[in-house]
Amino acid sequence: MNFLRGVMGGPSAGPQPSGADTIQKLCDRVASSTLLDDRRDAVRALKSLSKKYRLEVGIQAMEHLIHVLQTDRSDSEIIGYALDTLYNVISNDLEEEEQEENLAKQVDDLGSQFTEIFIKQQENVTLLLTLVEEFDFHVRWPGVKLLTSLLKQQGPQVQQIILVSPMGVSRLMDLLADSREVIRNDGVLLLQQLTKSNAAIQKIVAFENAFERLLDIITEEGNSDGGIVVEDCLLLLQNLLKNNNSNQNFFKEGSYIQRMKPWFEVGDDNCGWSAQKVTNLHLMLQLVRVLVSPTNPPGATSSCQKAMFHCGLLQQLCTILMATGVPADILTETINTVSEVIRGCQTNQDYFASVNAPSNPPRPAIVVLLMSMVNERQPFVLRCAVLYCFQCFLYKNQKGQGEIVSTLLPSTIDATGNSVSAGQLLCGGLFSTDSLSNWCAAVALAHALQENATLKEQLLRVQLATSIGNPPVSLLQQCTNILSQGSKVQTRVGLLMLLCTWLSNCSIAVTHFLHNPANVPFLTGQIAENLGEEEQLVQGLCALLLGISIYYNDNSLENYRKEKLKQLIEKRIGRENFIEKLGFISKHELYSRAAQKPQPSFSSPDHMMFDHEFTKLVKELEGVISKAIYKSSEEDKKEEEVKKTLEQHDNIVTHYKKVIREQDQELEELKQRINTLTSQNEQLQATVTQQVSQIQQHKDQYNLLKVQLGKDTQHHNSHSDTFQVNGIQTEEVSKLKEELEEWKNKHELLLGQLREKDSVIEKLNSSQLEMGTTEQSSQTIKSAGLEHNSELQKELEMLRSQIQLQAAEISKLQMENQKLQVMNATADPVLGDSGATAATSSELEARLEQEIKELKSEVKALSEEKESLKQHLDSSSSTVAILQDEKSKLQREVAESKKEQDDLLVLLADQDQKISALKIKLKDLGVPVEDEDDIESGDQGDEDEDGDEDEQD
Repeated sequence: MNFLRGVMGGPSAGPQPSGADTIQKLCDRVASSTLLDDRRDAVRALKSLSKKYRLEVGIQAMEHLIHVLQTDRSDSEIIGYALDTLYNVISNDLEEEEQEENLAKQVDDLGSQFTEIFIKQQENVTLLLTLVEEFDFHVRWPGVKLLTSLLKQQGPQVQQIILVSPMGVSRLMDLLADSREVIRNDGVLLLQQLTKSNAAIQKIVAFENAFERLLDIITEEGNSDGGIVVEDCLLLLQNLLKNNNSNQNFFKEGSYIQRMKPWFEVGDDNCGWSAQKVTNLHLMLQLVRVLVSPTNPPGATSSCQKAMFHCGLLQQLCTILMATGVPADILTETINTVSEVIRGCQTNQDYFASVNAPSNPPRPAIVVLLMSMVNERQPFVLRCAVLYCFQCFLYKNQKGQGEIVSTLLPSTIDATGNSVSAGQLLCGGLFSTDSLSNWCAAVALAHALQENATLKEQLLRVQLATSIGNPPVSLLQQCTNILSQGSKVQTRVGLLMLLCTWLSNCSIAVTHFLHNPANVPFLTGQIAENLGEEEQLVQGLCALLLGISIYYNDNSLENYRKEKLKQLIEKRIGRENFIEKLGFISKHELYSRAAQKPQPSFSSPDHMMFDHEFTKLVKELEGVISKAIYKSSEEDKKEEEVKKTLEQHDNIVTHYKKVIREQDQELEELKQRINTLTSQNEQLQATVTQQVSQIQQHKDQYNLLKVQLGKDTQHHNSHSDTFQVNGIQTEEVSKLKEELEEWKNKHELLLGQLREKDSVIEKLNSSQLEMGTTEQSSQTIKSAGLEHNSELQKELEMLRSQIQLQAAEISKLQMENQKLQVMNATADPVLGDSGATAATSSELEARLEQEIKELKSEVKALSEEKESLKQHLDSSSSTVAILQDEKSKLQREVAESKKEQDDLLVLLADQDQKISALKIKLKDLGVPVEDEDDIESGDQGDEDEDGDEDEQD
């Protein structure tokens, strides 16, 4: 400790040591001391000297400090001092006073050099990542600051080391979850530096749930009303999302766009916004623009635009747009943001067209914005933003283009003048004295015509009243009049861009332009003159306009055919000179700037010359116009033929595309039907299997019941056999009665069946008699059938006689049965009264037995006769079936013959019509024709011959 007091400036009798000597002694102390307290005090002393003697501490102590980090991990205090010392050495964030004092001593970019020394051993960065994991505040916080400083000095190299370190990025992501706000906020700053320009790290950070944590922090801090922490979080979100399609898609799929809506909820009182709130809201708007930037892939941008509409974010932005008291820079950025949210998205464009400003009467937001654009008192950046918004509203929006152009047409102009339309504002700006308004209005009107030939033709109908008493002139003529008056360069450039866009790909507009005899001489005069650099741009645009008039010329005007215009260029300008002037456009510096991105961003109004979409048109037409100037008339003809062929081909392709689209729709419908039928089939199969299982269950139950019933009947029969009675005669008599009743029923059934067979046979006879006149073959079949029928009738007569005999026998048996009953009735009392008459009873029993035997024999005979009757009935039914088959065949043959006759009649009618038509033609030609009677008699003779031939066949 005495050594430390001497170093720190305690009282000493000798001379004071210099700073370098002190640092050397402290470094020796750190390296050689065995006591941890001594090393800790020495490191603390180095920390206090590191800001003033940055170079000396960095050179002499860095190696010792790294060694302390490696060996003294157990003591958090010495680790904290070592990290702070390294931070002071590496970081360039010194206070201004210290910078001024040490300015002479500092070497250029000391921090970068010390960082390079530190990261030369990659283990040092890995060690630092391990220390950042420590929860101790005195270790974690200085470790985060040191790592942030390393990333600021040597970002790409440190990023690569962290990227290859195991779980390197994941360790740093834990800083966002730290409950201590200081560490969490510095962790956000660390991740800002870590994610700069490194897509791989950006993806890892995003998939480590960074979006969720950052949005939670923004919400906790109060959204746009929050402090600088919100600003840092927004900057980190921009790093993660800008130019990173994977993270943008992850952000959208994670439904994080919906969480951005509360950021833009502003109240009615928008006065007195703090500078931090303005900064936060500005960054929030920029974050929205990152997701819908025109430089992103079209599919990703479109999906984000739809999500912003569905979650109400676009509606919220339009509310800010129409609100009062919003700061100018926020309003400008909001207009730019709305522009890119609606660009190329039909749903969003339609919604924006329906937005009204809160005025009395309400006006469309587009009209209010256009009023700002053509107002020269508005800020330049605001006017540029409104122009960009109008361009984005019309981008790929033919419906919006039509609505804008319709406000210029005579039939839709409001005669009362109560409301100002978009078309009137554009015309007012086009012909105002402010050149910037002229340029903006011309570019806006050009976007209303972009890739829309129908509107280009409709705009030719627009008539303008120039002054009282003078006839109205067309809009096209007025534009050329202003051009010829020699206005400002910016105005002429705007009008020439409008005319080039208007005339391109529209032959009718070219014809209208050439119809004015002053236009072509003006253009050739402008191109031929040798003017200064400012006028070279106008000369190039005039050359482009004249080239468009040649390339899209349909040769409808005799004096301005393609060939004559080319000859005029050759005589007045020269082809080489013309091509050179045409090249002035693409070589201009402002052209290159405008071609970079769709948003018009100019440093000053004087630089506002070119529009992004117009640069695409120039790039497309420059080459074809150069070729068209050198082409001969024959080549032009061939080119026109090729164009026509290509147009036809395009029409065919369009037609087939339409057919394919319709077929695709039909296929989709059929697929849906197949899916529904498949699902229904599966449901029905499931029900069938269920029913089959139920039926099987019922069968099993039925079989069980059947078995049980059989057992019960067997038991009952065995039980009843034990109770036999001696009265055998009475039981047998009752059985005989039952058998007789059964035979009666069977007899009646047989009679009914015979009657049915008779009726069927009679019907067959009648039908065969009716069909006997069809053909010869059918007659032979019928005769055979009748013979067979007579045989059947004979057999039936025999059966009837047998049945009558059986009926007589049955009646005889019934009589005998009655006698038996009477005898039984008389025998019972006799047996009861006198038991001595045994002889008479034995006689009765003998008679009964004999009669029973006779009855049994008769029953047997009847059963045999019944079997024979059944056989006869079966044979008769088979013959009836054969006859029915033959009848159906005959009916089919008759139907076929009728059909052939009908076809012959149709053919004859057609022949009659043809003959009558030929007859009329022959009469017209003057050829003699036979009379109708002769023809009819000839036809009749032919028909008779045909009939005879049929009969012979």
